[in-house]
Amino acid sequence: MPETIAVSKLVKAYGDLHAVDGVDFTVNSGEVFAFLGPNGAGKTTTVEILEGLRRRTAGEVRVLGRDPWTEAGRLKRRIGVIPQDFQFFPKLSPREAIQLYARLFAVRVDPEALLAEVELSDKANDHYDTLSGGQRQKVGVALALVNDPELCFLDEPTTGLDPRARRSIWEVIRRLRSEGRTVFLTTHYLDEAQQLSDRIAIINLGKIIATGAPDEIIGRFGRPARLRITGDPALVTHLTERGFRATATNGGAEVELRSKADALAVVNAVAGSGLRWEGFSTRSDTLEDVFIHLVGRLEEGSMRALDEREANR
Repeated sequence: MPETIAVSKLVKAYGDLHAVDGVDFTVNSGEVFAFLGPNGAGKTTTVEILEGLRRRTAGEVRVLGRDPWTEAGRLKRRIGVIPQDFQFFPKLSPREAIQLYARLFAVRVDPEALLAEVELSDKANDHYDTLSGGQRQKVGVALALVNDPELCFLDEPTTGLDPRARRSIWEVIRRLRSEGRTVFLTTHYLDEAQQLSDRIAIINLGKIIATGAPDEIIGRFGRPARLRITGDPALVTHLTERGFRATATNGGAEVELRSKADALAVVNAVAGSGLRWEGFSTRSDTLEDVFIHLVGRLEEGSMRALDEREANR
């Protein structure tokens, strides 16, 4: 599959501080690629380098086959960008905004078709400052599409939106992918990344710590599925004595399932225990669980290393 973005050994340093420290990843054509990381991880710096807004210290970066810093002028007509906290002139309508951008890019565009694509036809003539948060973000998406880009950078496109507005933006992103466009998505909503992305990369402390499809990363770093039993706390001891890996929970027990057959064995053991039980539910790790586990583990390790270094001075 052809690569839309290729990053190799990317470094961005500010004196002794390496905000981005040897990053490698690729983004395939026609996929939604989510770039995730906590605040201060190097995420924004990396994205700004890809967009041609910031100069790298070292490494190789190619966006649509070009260097985004030295060939930014050629790239700008092939990419679309929605910055974080997108804002626009308050008294312009979505139709007028599209017409303005079309003149800036010197392209011919059908505002009605573009508004229909982002589901804003009924708001075409409303002032920007009268639109809801979700509708304003859709204006941003529409403007990012004025130049018919091959690659769209969407930076936190659903931050601060209500659940209905978020889902509406999700549908727009899915539509972009169905049209064959590549979407580079940054978001703090891990459920959003899990739902939308074909592949993800997680950056922390300037380094990539995981890449792959969401299910692959969950499978690689997540815990096994668990069966949660609501009932007598003594169930933990009962199940442990029968060889199950059981731990106490608020209101019962949780058992790690090493295979599908374990679920039936646990149910039979509980049913024959003579102890009170009320119900079962299954639990599997999400991308958010894995993200918190990976980032928290690395941050704890970094603090321990810092403490040891200080103690040895």
